[in-house]
Amino acid sequence: MMVDAYKDAGGDDVFSDSDVAHIVLERDKVLGTNSVEGLEVDVKKQKTGMVAVKVTILENYKISNPVHMCFGVLPEKGKQVIDMEVEVEKNASVEIMADCVFPNATEVVHEMEADIIVHEGGSYLYEENHFHGDDGGVKVLAKSNIELKKESEFKTIFNLRKGRIGEIEFDYESVVEDNAVLEMIARMQGYADDKIKIREAGDLVGKGSRGYLETKIALQDQAEAEVLNELTALADGAKGHVDCTEIIKDEAIARAVPIVDVRDPGAKVTHEAAIGSVDSTQLQTLMARGLDEEDATDVIVQGMLNS
Repeated sequence: MMVDAYKDAGGDDVFSDSDVAHIVLERDKVLGTNSVEGLEVDVKKQKTGMVAVKVTILENYKISNPVHMCFGVLPEKGKQVIDMEVEVEKNASVEIMADCVFPNATEVVHEMEADIIVHEGGSYLYEENHFHGDDGGVKVLAKSNIELKKESEFKTIFNLRKGRIGEIEFDYESVVEDNAVLEMIARMQGYADDKIKIREAGDLVGKGSRGYLETKIALQDQAEAEVLNELTALADGAKGHVDCTEIIKDEAIARAVPIVDVRDPGAKVTHEAAIGSVDSTQLQTLMARGLDEEDATDVIVQGMLNS
């Protein structure tokens, strides 16, 4: 049922492939798991209703196919709480595709707290795609603590693929050691009374460490967004950039607070923040080609979110 709902929302059918590792959770029910060589997965339901998920990528293993995780709540009301622990061992690599599905939500809460460690030379890519209903009845609370050892790489991408946001709150903390690379990207669109709150922070503590935080949000109606992106550079050669773009229309409210904190003369962090309406030149160009204002605005917004 969960996989069917995911496919109905536009997802791919990968859960029947024995060469693809996967985890499927509906609320606190484990509907399916599959592992592959080099990957260890342990899923346990706790008495509190929380589900503990531990994923380990063993040393020197490169997982060839993306690992698929499908989380969600199918009824109109319900709660899902996930405690995630991920460890990427030395010189290992993995790509995880996480799909969160709430097609009927009117009063649904999805909570996830993750502890992630990527060891020396390891690589971890996490792409999270959300499929919501049209009622805005989802509240997503996500918290992550990320530790990147020397010469490791971490990248996370968040996309809202379908439906209204409802309410989303992110709180991500990370520590980046020598020559490690941190990249966090979030893209979403808010309608009606949707509320978005994002906090992403990276401490570049190692020599030659890198950090990049990018947030792109489009808001309309009475939607609100608050973005706090922070990079702190504490070592020689550490470099980072914070980029936040928000487009608003109607009575929407957007706030952006980029914080750059440099504590070593050999480090450099830059930032760029822009909040406003759609670009008038782009709008006029598209309208001159036959689009009305609403369609032209949508093209510009989707171009920003998909770039």
